[in-house]
Amino acid sequence: MADDTPELRASDADREQAAELLRRAAGDGRLTVEELDERLAEAFGARTRAALEVLVADVVVRDAGGAALGTPAGTLPVVPGAGGTKWLISIMSGHDRRGHWRVGPKVINFNFWGGSEIDLNDAVLSAQLTEIRVISIMGGADVYVPEGLDVQVSELALLGGNDLHLGAGRPAPGGPTVQLRLISLLGGSTVRRGRKLTRKERRALKEQRRAERRLDR
Repeated sequence: MADDTPELRASDADREQAAELLRRAAGDGRLTVEELDERLAEAFGARTRAALEVLVADVVVRDAGGAALGTPAGTLPVVPGAGGTKWLISIMSGHDRRGHWRVGPKVINFNFWGGSEIDLNDAVLSAQLTEIRVISIMGGADVYVPEGLDVQVSELALLGGNDLHLGAGRPAPGGPTVQLRLISLLGGSTVRRGRKLTRKERRALKEQRRAERRLDR
């Protein structure tokens, strides 16, 4: 008998994981920049998990059990020691901190008539417990945290608001903790899991969601 069971639909988390594997493959030299762009667009437009598997099949090394080597661990490395960013200040300007950077055990981000982008996805922590305090006056910050990281948020907003998009995922056991303290006056900050999508990736994801809504009608 033919198997008429439909293929399992891909979730946003599945698409992001496939995208992360593709980025790592490009970093290892298995994909060119042009190939990475093409596959990322296909990944964020993929409808099923099978389609995502095809995209990473020829660039992801797997162990004897079939698990992908280099799959995102879901946490950040902790390298104790001195050094690390302690201050991020934006006054009538913008400030971005992303890529590979070392995070001090306590970081103060101050935004006055300006904004900051803080991306922790490729960061290295210097302590098991990290506090990041975001103070925004007529400004704000966009904070991106990786999947699996234990993130604890406390917030205070006056004549403004903060947006939290952390989902219900469980933190990796034994991993580090990041405490975010958000204080906003006439402004606000946004906290999201995952990486910041490029314009092309956002467009592909939006088109995919529209297609899924049409199929569900």
